[in-house]
Amino acid sequence: MNTLIGISGSLRHHSYNTALLRAAVELAPADLRIEAVTLTGIPLYDGDVEAEGMPAAVSALKERIAAAQGLLFVTPEYNQSIPGVFKNAIDWLSRPGADIPRVFGDKPVGIIGATPGPAGTRLSQTAWLPVCRALGVHPWLGKQLYVAGAGQVFDAEGKLTDPKIQKLLGEYLQGLSRFVTLVQGSR
Repeated sequence: MNTLIGISGSLRHHSYNTALLRAAVELAPADLRIEAVTLTGIPLYDGDVEAEGMPAAVSALKERIAAAQGLLFVTPEYNQSIPGVFKNAIDWLSRPGADIPRVFGDKPVGIIGATPGPAGTRLSQTAWLPVCRALGVHPWLGKQLYVAGAGQVFDAEGKLTDPKIQKLLGEYLQGLSRFVTLVQGSR
């Protein structure tokens, strides 16, 4: 069984992206386990802080990512791009640069997202591609999942209730699972 670390790029308690990540955990195919993590406790990147030692929350997340077979980025879209808090976490996780191959090296990554707006998270997901290149990961481009109008697809408790989105998410995860197995088999 392959394990992915799923990261919601939002700190908000009632985040649609955190809700989408919870739905992904529930709808993952039998051969794929998704461990949901948060960005709580990761400080703003500061080279002086890094020089004093890696924050515990960063070190712990780095080790979980290094042990996993892949990643699932669940990204909001802020001002037509990557949320600062999410990019900040990746900046920490990629420090020092010599650690990038150990932590991220050649891992498959899926990128999905939800937004209350009408366009989904197309621009944010696209903005992640150069970051993926820098990290040396392999984004899965076989399917796309841009959840628009998120206020209508989740209930008040954050449960994914829209059958069409449930189906699309399930299909996305099946394809991602096959991709993870393919990438793992090529090592």
